[in-house]
Order: sequence, then C-alpha cells, then structure tokens
Amino acid sequence: MDEFKKFRIEERVRWGDVDAARIIFYGAYIRFFEFAETELFRAVGLNYGVMFDELDVWLPRAHLECDFRSAAQLDDLLEVCVYVGRVGTKSLRLNFEVRRKGEDALVAEAHFVLVAVRRDTFQTVALPAELKSRLAPYTKESGDK
Repeated sequence: MDEFKKFRIEERVRWGDVDAARIIFYGAYIRFFEFAETELFRAVGLNYGVMFDELDVWLPRAHLECDFRSAAQLDDLLEVCVYVGRVGTKSLRLNFEVRRKGEDALVAEAHFVLVAVRRDTFQTVALPAELKSRLAPYTKESGDK
C-alpha cells in the first residue's frame, strides 16, 4: 500500500504566542493546528466556503487532545503536520505533529475529532463522500504504521 501523505505548514513562534519566559503558551498550538487544518482543506479543494456552501456541513470539534513533548520558544520555526487518522461514519480524526523545522523530535502532538453536522439544525449527518474522497491521500489507513 502506498504511504499516506502528511500535509505540512511552517509557522514561526511570535511574540503573542509566548509567556514572559519566551516559551510558547499552550493555547497558541491550537491556532497552529487550525492553520494546518485550514490549509489542508484548501489544498484538497475544500476551502471552508466550498465545504459549507456546497457540501452543506459544518465540522465542529467534539474532542481535542494534546501532548507537549518539549518547549518551543520565541522565533522557533515550527513545522506542523496534519493528516487524517481515522474516518468514521459521521466524524473524522485529524492528527497533528509539531517539530522544529529540520528536527525529528516532536515538540507536540495532538488530535481533533470533527463531527459532521447540518448547518441549519446542527444534527449529525454522514460525512460527505466528497470530503472523504478529497482527503484520501492524507488519510492513514488502519493498517499503515
């Protein structure tokens, strides 16, 4: 089986992301994850306008979990990778990995669970086939390591 792809963005740790010790504030990671997610969807042709207007779904987060491995600091250039870890009937899991650019060691890793809901009622619905199809290259199959 072909290796799945991880979508990557780079983001610098800025002044507004750090505390007085110039160490990244944990909440800043969520913004970096959102950037990576947004750009992944854009890269597969599903910017949020298309997804919301054409597929008629929203994808609110039902769960977020993050493990911090080492402290990123002011001006570090981080590489944030995102890929789909699991696709369910009504939800999907996005996995995130954060590293300093050029390093192998993880700074943080996280996952979100996104649930498909109708825009008008917020009732859960099946994930659109178009969404699953477009994300397939970035989806880790259960047998992949």
